[in-house]
Amino acid sequence: MENEKLRIIAVMVLIISIVCTVISFIVSAILGTIIAALVIVTIGISFFVLKAITEDTNEYISDLSYRIKRGEQESLIKMPVGVMFLNEKDEIEWVNPYLQKYFGQEEILGRKLDSVDQELFSVIKENSVERKPVEVSWREYRFQLLIENDIHAVYLMDITRYARIEQHDRDTDTVIGQIFIDNYDEVTQTMNDKSVSNISNYITNELSNWAKKYQMYLKRIDDDHFFILAYTSVLGKLEDNKFKILDRIRERTSKQNLPLTLSIGLAYGEDDLALLSKVAQNNLDLALGRGGDQVVVKMPEGQARFYGGKTNPMEKRTRVRARMISQALQELMSQTDQIFVMGHKYPDMDSIGACLGLRRIATMNQKKCWIVLDNENLHSDVTRLMDELSQYPEIKGSIISVEESLEKATKQSLLIMVDHSKPSISTSQELYKKLANRMMVIDHHRRGEEFPENPILVYIEPYASSTCELITEMFEYQSRDSEPINKIEATAMLTGIIIDTKSFTLRTGTRTFDAASYLRSVGADSAMAQHFMKENVDNFLQRNHLIDRVEFVGNRVAICVGEKDKVYDSVIAAQAADALLNVSGVEASYVVTQRLDGKIGISARSNGKANVQMVMEELGGGGHLSNAATQLKDVTIETAKNELMKVIDENS
Repeated sequence: MENEKLRIIAVMVLIISIVCTVISFIVSAILGTIIAALVIVTIGISFFVLKAITEDTNEYISDLSYRIKRGEQESLIKMPVGVMFLNEKDEIEWVNPYLQKYFGQEEILGRKLDSVDQELFSVIKENSVERKPVEVSWREYRFQLLIENDIHAVYLMDITRYARIEQHDRDTDTVIGQIFIDNYDEVTQTMNDKSVSNISNYITNELSNWAKKYQMYLKRIDDDHFFILAYTSVLGKLEDNKFKILDRIRERTSKQNLPLTLSIGLAYGEDDLALLSKVAQNNLDLALGRGGDQVVVKMPEGQARFYGGKTNPMEKRTRVRARMISQALQELMSQTDQIFVMGHKYPDMDSIGACLGLRRIATMNQKKCWIVLDNENLHSDVTRLMDELSQYPEIKGSIISVEESLEKATKQSLLIMVDHSKPSISTSQELYKKLANRMMVIDHHRRGEEFPENPILVYIEPYASSTCELITEMFEYQSRDSEPINKIEATAMLTGIIIDTKSFTLRTGTRTFDAASYLRSVGADSAMAQHFMKENVDNFLQRNHLIDRVEFVGNRVAICVGEKDKVYDSVIAAQAADALLNVSGVEASYVVTQRLDGKIGISARSNGKANVQMVMEELGGGGHLSNAATQLKDVTIETAKNELMKVIDENS
């Protein structure tokens, strides 16, 4: 009767029984006596029954409580979860038998955990603030660790078996790849059949042995094209090995005066094989766009990883592609109402010269061409060119601002990005977005991971000295009846070539001299080019001040860091980096300065023995093997220097 609800029911039943008994006595004494007796008997039976039920319930609860408590004790001792209790001094007070087996027969109670097992002590300390179970490694095992700090309890569930299953699943993910022999056609075109067969067999044997060593499937699908299937566990080994197969084939074929290089694109991390194949092809295209002789590894939605690319791209001896691109460009121009040409932000002479060259090609094809230029923060050489263009009203009138270009552009317009392939550094990102599906790229820098999504035509040749060289070659395939390139345009393009080659000392091939010779033949003025390249006194002094702050890293790397609160022109920083290469023993130079836009700029140069492009790419930039740069946001100049030093150490 301790239960309130049962008491209410009992009282109600008792009242009803009394009322019924009273009514029975009123009707008949005998009936009342019988009813009264039945009520008394029923109450008695109910009492004993309820008492028995209560006793049975108490016994059941007591038995259940005992079993639960016994189960808790047994599970604590026998269940496959390690349990350890520590005191405030990190001494072991108790461990269950399951965890004791990991310590063998060693007596551990009462001892400090760090003296028993330093590794386990470190794991527990590192995760002591975690409120949820975390996965950790201890010895050769994997555990799920939970720490209850209030009672100093540590729980360790051994999940090694499941971790191995999960790792095996990751290790056996499919990797699809494509291998391309970069310069197979160029090398074999002058060889006889026997030599071609020998070099082909050599490449096949080398790649087959390489595939067999790493348990990959390799299939030759063309003279210069192979297909690869592998597992991600193999990919990890290849990356640890830095794809030495590239170096081996390049070095051994070079000894035979037949230098062949490979480009490889690998994709993984997706169950859709069709998507993997597409990503692998894109990765191969990216490797080729960066000059070849390298590997690009990338997941569909991941960050690309680059290996190789330590050599300068080999110059192509023929101009077949230049002719094809020139004809394709003419076809595109015939299908458009007007053309917009723009270079990168803070344009240099190569960028402006290329724009002027394309404007002339458009004029030759009877099309209106606009050069999009931001007149703020122009380099001194570009400013002198703009002053000289005042004598050419037709050309000057074709140079428009970003705002004007957005007003003039239509759905039938064509956009040409020159001297860059990253939309983020274009003169106008708004114009790029507006004409994203009607644009082409002409560039001589190695292609980076950031690239336009839907270009109509791409002409990227990393072997070329400059974009002006690429565009100069196109003039040979234009109509002879149209007005030829004039003096100022030819001079601007020649200046772009001279500056990018450091007066024909870097990245210069036979086609570079052919292009320069053509420009001279159509009126390029070398004296005017020298006038454009002159620097004023302030810039001269500022450059020498930067050089005076040089620091040497291992005698092969020179680093200049500008003053903290002083803004430097990016051209001056580049010139300082160039000048440092003249120091004996210096293979690479880096100049770190504060820019006008508040960012920290890094200009990098090398003599070809070091790859500064890879260093700059890790810091978010790009460029050439011997000429690269980057800009860092929201960092101090000292932080930028430290990050640069760290990347240099990792790549050395």
